[in-house]
Amino acid sequence: MEFAFTDEQKMIRDTVESFLAENSTSAAVRSAMESAQGFDPALWNTLCNDLYWQGTHIPVEYGGLGLGYVELVAMLEQMGRFLLCSPFYSTVCLAANALLVAGDSYQKTDYLAKICEGETATLAWASRSAAQAGGRWDASAVEATVVRHDEQFQLNGRYRYVTDGASADWLVLAARTPNTTGNSGISLFIVAADQAGIQRNALPTMDQTRRQAEIIVENLNVPIAALMGRFGEAGGALETVLDLATIALAAEQMGGAQQCLDMAVAYTKERVQFGRSIASFQAIKHMAADMMTRVEVARSGVYYAACVAQEKLDALNGLHATLVGGVSSAGELPEAASIAKSYCSDAYFRNAADALQMHGGVGFTWEYDVHLHFKRAKATEHFLGNAAWHRERLAQLLLDADQESSL
Repeated sequence: MEFAFTDEQKMIRDTVESFLAENSTSAAVRSAMESAQGFDPALWNTLCNDLYWQGTHIPVEYGGLGLGYVELVAMLEQMGRFLLCSPFYSTVCLAANALLVAGDSYQKTDYLAKICEGETATLAWASRSAAQAGGRWDASAVEATVVRHDEQFQLNGRYRYVTDGASADWLVLAARTPNTTGNSGISLFIVAADQAGIQRNALPTMDQTRRQAEIIVENLNVPIAALMGRFGEAGGALETVLDLATIALAAEQMGGAQQCLDMAVAYTKERVQFGRSIASFQAIKHMAADMMTRVEVARSGVYYAACVAQEKLDALNGLHATLVGGVSSAGELPEAASIAKSYCSDAYFRNAADALQMHGGVGFTWEYDVHLHFKRAKATEHFLGNAAWHRERLAQLLLDADQESSL
């Protein structure tokens, strides 16, 4: 497959890079980290009302710009580079995707319009025990339960690791009917975050640039209108949403890996030892070359996955997909997501570690951004499944495909 940015995509990427270089500086990131919400409301207002980033891949009929997942990924790459503190990932890559995949026409018209107006949202699905048991982050991690009572549903359960869960205006909640496992019996609901029966608790996080929360629902009653899709049949939709979010997270990791390389190169050019910059030392050159190789391989995997993600969204909306290599690859979404996430998780953490080593002792100090990327790399490595989990998942997907083709 040959891939090249269009002039419009280059303009979007360069515009985002220029804006974030000016507005998501080290000082701005640290200020947001120390705030109660974890982001600057004024900056979020600018992103939404002036730049309209949150509407990037939302279809025009729902108030968005109608661009594609490649454009979204190009933006996320830059957000990962500059550690943007905002509810963009949770609102756009989790909640908006859930609405696009599982919502009916009324829900898309109503709630996507709210997102385009700047309201925030997130997705809650994983319980503590399920996510910790083997590190699973798929639909099997849903443990909250739902029971139908006449014209409403009642939810009970506890969600962990909910991105921006303490500040979101809307919540997409996953729950399963009692005595079901895996993908079966899962339903999705969209509710107001301040509704009675919902308790939200901020969690301490390794990565202070992105907040997480615990959400407890106790006898939460929601109307039928809150149900997204068919009752008990949203397991496949949830898997698709998580794959789309995984690709988005891999894009951020790839951007972070690039920034670690850039910071390391800039520092080693300035750091003088034995009468010359340490960038001239052969060992440093080899480390930088390895870092660059990781970034470029990661970039290839992420943008291929973005093309597959767009085909999947087109197929779900009954649109004619732009085929990758002349053949539809919408069915390859799980494989593309796992390939991108497994490689980018390793690449980001390794590049952050190498950058830390190349900075020496000052890399651990608060004034330098290396430690922020190191923490983000470790946190994103585990969120939505670490590299080992995705490789195991990929192996299982390929084995299942081989068995089906042999029958």
